Formats: sequence, structure tokens, C-alpha cells
Amino acid sequence: MNKIDRKDLTQGTPWKRILSFSVPLLLGNLAQQLYNTVDSMVVGKYVGDNALAAVGASGPLLNFLILFFVGISTGVNIMVSQYFGGKRREELGKSIGTAVMLTGITSIFLIAISPFVIHPFLRLINTPPEILDWAQSYLKILMYGIAGMAYFNILSGILRGLGDSLSGLYYLLISTILNIILDLVFVIVYDMGVAGVSLATVIAQGVSALLAFNKLMKYKDIFELKKSSFSLRGNYASQMLRLGLPSGATQGIFSLAMLLVQSLSNQFGSQFIAANLMVMRVDGLAMLPNFSFGFAMTTYTGQNIGANRLDRVIEGTKQGTALALTSSIILTAIILIFGHQLMMLFTQTSELADYALRLMYIIAPGYICFSITQSLGGVMRGAGDTMTPMWISVFLTLGIRVPLAYGLSYLTRSPAYPIGRPESVFVSLLFTWVFGAILTYYFYRRGGWKNKALQ
Repeated sequence: MNKIDRKDLTQGTPWKRILSFSVPLLLGNLAQQLYNTVDSMVVGKYVGDNALAAVGASGPLLNFLILFFVGISTGVNIMVSQYFGGKRREELGKSIGTAVMLTGITSIFLIAISPFVIHPFLRLINTPPEILDWAQSYLKILMYGIAGMAYFNILSGILRGLGDSLSGLYYLLISTILNIILDLVFVIVYDMGVAGVSLATVIAQGVSALLAFNKLMKYKDIFELKKSSFSLRGNYASQMLRLGLPSGATQGIFSLAMLLVQSLSNQFGSQFIAANLMVMRVDGLAMLPNFSFGFAMTTYTGQNIGANRLDRVIEGTKQGTALALTSSIILTAIILIFGHQLMMLFTQTSELADYALRLMYIIAPGYICFSITQSLGGVMRGAGDTMTPMWISVFLTLGIRVPLAYGLSYLTRSPAYPIGRPESVFVSLLFTWVFGAILTYYFYRRGGWKNKALQ
């Protein structure tokens, strides 16, 4: 099954290769989204709206703490795809072994510091007192089991670089089913509340990581992974970090912005926090085509850059972006049409569902713009230019989104809304996505990314 699973994206019609590679990613991302969605549904239905708000308040901190793994995953994906495209067997094995070691060291560090940072961070972002203990319990268990989450993301990035987007899908489906079963058992049967859903997630992600590692060890036809391969080689680690840290920093900046916006959101009360979480869960579904095509374009570009096929990269970018736009438009329309039914999956309160849907309508057009940002950003990252997307993200999140959210909130204060209109948070997000698409297209057209291939 090894040769069937892998795809050499340097051959064949670009849009067909991109689409066939993207579909498993799309389904896999859907399964990944189900982790958080099912957690929220179980908590909201069987524990209550405050517990749902606790899970929502935990999200930004968790994302902030795992940002380093996003960087490693991106860096190793770029290296593996370019080495695979260039048929460089020795470099492949060394880069993979280094990634595994780097992930292990970072996981241990985060597990060690997590007991000391969770409570202060939750207080820092103004988490309401009535949900503070639940949020802390949820986060602690997730952080103690972060190695499974980290390794699955890293190993999936390696498999994607090899052109294998099917294996990650298989393992995500297995772990998602396991996660759903454990959610129901821990919450309904054992009455463990939010701690139950976090424990279910940790176990399921650990299983998926083991399955991904077992799959990777079978690819002996293109590289050999021995005991000696598992060492922290300085030159490979530095290359990986040079490529990956800008993406990790991008995620970190985004998470920092989320923390700052979450601090503002928490001041609007637990009802808005719960509605915001419901929107973000559905938002995760709307983003699936965008992230899937972004990942696909990174691997597609990396393999073709490694094979010195820049002409094929240009052609594939046009076709891949068109696919991303079409998919995003269709999925966004479906979500808006069935929005109320989707929101009711998370709560038994119809008023809360209607409130969340009104917020969803504000940001809906932004998904189409974001598809452009992800596709063209994926091309730049695949070519080895991870700095440009990072600086775009820095400007958008810290220079526009956060100031705009607080500024609009301040300008809309009134006796009825002493802190401001809660919609300010979503208006700022929409504006950020629209402007982000414009900036990304501009820098893609400038073409500086074309000279960033690994030597």
C-alpha cells in the first residue's frame, strides 16, 4: 500500500493531482474538527452552557502553548517535500529523525511548565469566575497528554511531504470514532464533565500518533530510519526551525491576538463566550477547504521546487486557487442555509443559537477571501519563503485585528452596551481576512518566494 498512498505531485495534470491530494486532507481536517466539535456538543448538551463556555475560554491558551509544534510540522513538511521531489534519500532520513527528537524534547518541556502557567493565563484573559475551575481542569489534562497531539501533527506533516495524504485520514477517522465513544462514556456514564472530554481527546490522539509512526516506519523504499537516525542534528534542526519558526510564530501571533480578543470577549459575559464558541466550531467547518488546499499547495510546491519545475508551480497555483475558491463558496453557502440547525447541536437554548447565527453572518464573506490567503500562502511556504506569510500575519493580527476589535468596542459603547457591541469582535475579524487576501496576492505577484528553495 506504500506506493499507492504516496503521490508524486511533479507529474500529471496539476489540478487533478492537487484535488486528489486535497480530498483526503479535507476529510482528515473534517475528522480533526470533529474532535473539538463533539467535545463541545457533549459538554453543551449534557453538562450545560457554562461548561461549554469553559471549553471556549480554554481554546486560545491551548493554541498558544502548542504553537511550536506548528512550526516544526511546517518546517519538516517543507524539507521532506523538497527532498522527496529531488530524490534525496539521505537528507530525508536525517530530517525525519531530527523532527522526531525535537518534538519529544519540546513536549517534555511543555508538560513540565503547564501546571505553573495554566491558572495565571486563565486569570490574565479575564476568564469569568464561574467557569475558571472547569477551564483549568480541561486544559491540564490536554497539556499532560500533549505529546500525542504533537507527534500526530508532526508525523502527518512528514507523510504529507511524502505525498501521502491518505494515511493521516485513516488514522484521524479511527481516532475520531474512538474520541466520540470515549466522550459519551466519560461524560454520560462516569459523569466526568469537561475533564472527561479532554481525557477522551488525549487518548484518541495518542492512538493516532502511534498509528502514524508505524506507517512512517514502513517507507523503507525511499529512506531508512534506524536508531542512529534519531539524533538532534544541529544543521537539520536549525534548517527546520528557520523554515518552521516563522509559521510557528505566525500561529503564535494569531494565538496571542486570540488571547487579547478573548480577554475582550470574556467581558461580554458567559452567554457571548458560549455563542462565540459555537460560531468558532462551525467556523472550523467553513475553514476546512481553505486549510486543506493550503496544505496541499505547500506539498505540491515543495515537490515541484525540489524537482526544479517552477513552470508547473505557476500553473498549479492558478488551478489550485480556483479549486479552493469554488469549494469555499459552496461550503459557506451550505453552512449559512443550515446555520440554525448547526447551532442547535451545541445547546438546548434556541435564543443562544439565534444569537450565534447572527454573529456567524458577519464573518461569512471572509471565508472566501481566506481561501486566497491560504492557497497563495501555501505556495510561498512550500517554496521555502515562510517569512513573508509571517510578516503579513503580524501586521494583520497585531496591527489591525486587535486594535480594530478594541476600537470598535470603544466606539459602540452605550447605556445598553457599556463595554461596547459584542459584534465588534467579528467585524474586526472580517476586515482582517479581506485585507489579508489583498496583501497575500500582492506579495505572491512580486515573486520573491521563487528564490527560496533548499540547497
